[in-house]
Amino acid sequence: MSDTAHSVPQAAAKDGPGFVRAIGLFDGTMIVVGSMIGSGIFIVAADISRQTGSPAGLIFTWILTGLLTISAALSYGELAALFPHAGGQYIYLREAYSPLWGFLYGWTLFLVIQTGTIAAVAVGFARYLGVLVPSISPTAWIVHPIALGSKYAISLSVQQLVGVLMIILLTFINTLGVRLGKLIQNIFTSAKTLSLVGLIFLGIFIGRNAGAMIENFGHFWAIRNAQPIEPGTSFLRSFLPTITAASGAFGLFVAFGVAQVGSLFSADAWNNIGFTAAEVKNPKRDVALSMAFGTIIVIALYCLANLAYLFTLPLVQIQTAPDDRVASAALNAIFGPAGAMIMAVAIIISTFGCNNGLILAGARVSYAMAKDGLFFKSTGKLNSKGVPGSALVYQGIWITVLILLRTRRVDAAGAVTYGNLYSNLLEYVVFAALLFYVMTTIGIFVLRGKRPDADRPYRAFGYPFVPALYILAAAAIMLVLLLYQTQTAGAGLVIVLIGLPVYFLWSWWSRRSARTDTTQ
Repeated sequence: MSDTAHSVPQAAAKDGPGFVRAIGLFDGTMIVVGSMIGSGIFIVAADISRQTGSPAGLIFTWILTGLLTISAALSYGELAALFPHAGGQYIYLREAYSPLWGFLYGWTLFLVIQTGTIAAVAVGFARYLGVLVPSISPTAWIVHPIALGSKYAISLSVQQLVGVLMIILLTFINTLGVRLGKLIQNIFTSAKTLSLVGLIFLGIFIGRNAGAMIENFGHFWAIRNAQPIEPGTSFLRSFLPTITAASGAFGLFVAFGVAQVGSLFSADAWNNIGFTAAEVKNPKRDVALSMAFGTIIVIALYCLANLAYLFTLPLVQIQTAPDDRVASAALNAIFGPAGAMIMAVAIIISTFGCNNGLILAGARVSYAMAKDGLFFKSTGKLNSKGVPGSALVYQGIWITVLILLRTRRVDAAGAVTYGNLYSNLLEYVVFAALLFYVMTTIGIFVLRGKRPDADRPYRAFGYPFVPALYILAAAAIMLVLLLYQTQTAGAGLVIVLIGLPVYFLWSWWSRRSARTDTTQ
């Protein structure tokens, strides 16, 4: 593949065998909101509060996440308007740098970022459905774990089966056309947005706890019970200290950087509407606006939700919430045991809508890669409904594999416990995802130089200052992760770099196939 910019091959945007332009501004905003809101907002506050150690730390972590995410979305709008094609960020990276960079992003997205997130959300859906139907259990085995070496296994529990069935159902629905997919998205996103608004209203106005408010807001900046954060390797421990958020300015800097892992993951997927640009009615305007509106809505809800937690629960209860289920603990404080059931229903709705949006959007990247000869050829074709049906099926198969694969650990007493492989993989790729976001934002500057006269219906808000500030802030967080989360950040880089030989092999095979087709 050439490393020069080239036109983007796209199916015709029409009713019939090509893409169907059926996504309006409201639909696009619902895809952004629905893909962003999963189960993270109901859980990660516990970990963030332990890392930052104060109510102020919890709130300002989300404010920082909001500033980063909104500034990135406002910057990406320029690229979305410049390249209104299926594939989104894959196209932006390819056009700014080379097909190699586009492939490395698409590779990582398919291998872990998108599919791992979908797997996690599917199992989260099954876990909370298990609150209502106790037989949906992680230890109700259909196929007992089968060891695959000393560290891995494969299994099928009732909980895993429900997660897999969810993937099959949503994949099938999305093969029937974008109109049905967006209808499902609009319904479930509206429902879960109202659920989150309800949680905020209950926490701030109905369940407000005078004792919790005095404790939290009377000692808003006071750091307590902050967990120690160690450098990521023994080598780094020789010259970097183990710190907490109470260790001065550097300690706060590291704590906020590490805390961004949970909050940024919960606020991710705001860029997914770009993947579907070929199906947006007015892509040069509505993709950018959908990113901006959707991101602002979600970040506002997230900040208010954490404020509701602080109105309802003392910080120590947020830090020690059972299984980190802070939202469940808040509703339990308001309604008693019925609160857990109410929260379970809300999360079931939220996770179903989240996965519909992620499944709908993710397959468009595989489609764009295949059009460039960098993925399975069949994934570059649209079915009779005007959607990449084969790409949806390949995506669903890999998600199922991620759900079935388990990590295996044997303790000193010989007891075996099983984890979820996708959970480990998602920890690894937070650093990689930030890397691609930074590279894409730098691409705005690169493309201003390479294509100064290109039609830009939308220009990055606050250029060059807002994109530059995002790059600097994200780079600072990446540095913290390299120093204090070295193993996971390093593993994320390894996943990306494994894509290098795959790229050259696929490029060679694509050229060989093209020559064969020419000589026949």
